[in-house]
Amino acid sequence: MVEGVDVLPVRTLAEVVQFLRGEAAIPPKQVDLQQLFSLKDEHGEDFCEVRGQDHAKRAIEVAAAGSHNLLMIGPPGSGKTMLARRIPSILPALGFDEALETTAVFSVSGMLENGTALVTQRPFRAPHHTISDVGLIGGGTSPKPGEVSLAHNGLLFLDELPEFKKNALEVLRQPLEDGRVTISRALQSLTYPSRFMLVTAMNPCPCGFLGDISHTCSCTPIAIKRYRSRISGPLLDRIDLHVEVPAVAYRDLSDSRETESSAAIAARVTQARNLQQERFKGTKVHCNAQMNARLIKKHCELDQNGHRMLELAGEKLGFSARSYSRILKVARTIADLAGSEAIRDQHLAEAIQYRSLDRKTS
Repeated sequence: MVEGVDVLPVRTLAEVVQFLRGEAAIPPKQVDLQQLFSLKDEHGEDFCEVRGQDHAKRAIEVAAAGSHNLLMIGPPGSGKTMLARRIPSILPALGFDEALETTAVFSVSGMLENGTALVTQRPFRAPHHTISDVGLIGGGTSPKPGEVSLAHNGLLFLDELPEFKKNALEVLRQPLEDGRVTISRALQSLTYPSRFMLVTAMNPCPCGFLGDISHTCSCTPIAIKRYRSRISGPLLDRIDLHVEVPAVAYRDLSDSRETESSAAIAARVTQARNLQQERFKGTKVHCNAQMNARLIKKHCELDQNGHRMLELAGEKLGFSARSYSRILKVARTIADLAGSEAIRDQHLAEAIQYRSLDRKTS
């Protein structure tokens, strides 16, 4: 598949000898890349199967358009996992360079399926909350990539986020910030790529029914605070969107009207990503979520009303400095989805509402 290299396939050593003696000709193996990338995801999961949850689907579209990290909060059975599993169906197609990187990670992990020449679909990894920090980040006696690297160029889904071990969650901060993870041992140090979209889900409280009109929450305020504090502030700051996923009403479940398909959402997501590719041409940045401070200043300018709105929201919610940059990145993506060159008040207001779990620091 690599251009400029001829690969001559043989089955026996005798064929090699005959070739070297000039007694047999072996034509180079040709791979049809277009055919490989034309293979569709066989899962068949589509957003048209999701009833209700329009607000959550909008947040997911924004997250996918800018490759932003996402946290969904809702009671058991509200559809958080169902929504997460359909996100790959609206992500842009994997590029050739991305496919090579992803294939290399799966190959070195021994997880490349037999007969698979190239990973052409974005990975979707969903480890159980009992996973160790080594399993999540990578390592071991003979260091191997962890789930964060197996999700490179794809999606890492962490369900029941507060149930993960605290040390496992804290080590997520480096790959989320740097897009790579370094594993150091006495004899060697290895660096694996880990640029992924993080999607997480959690209940609003230990019993799961806080705010649910159909069930009564049995948790005390102290228990709720202790449950939510399992997710540290620095980790929460690195999650761009926090979205409520309430229980679905019966009238929505029984509604037989056709809802928007993944293909329709994917078209808007791809269009927004194309704008970002053009904007960041010539840099190592590929999407809005990867913007650094310099690029945020250049591409996320606000007018006077926008600055005032952000100031008032910050005073009320107690945003950290990292939260401000996340809001600006998300607002830039919302503007891209709307085809707007400038970030307008409505784009900024929508981005601010996706910071529902931000809390004041004492």
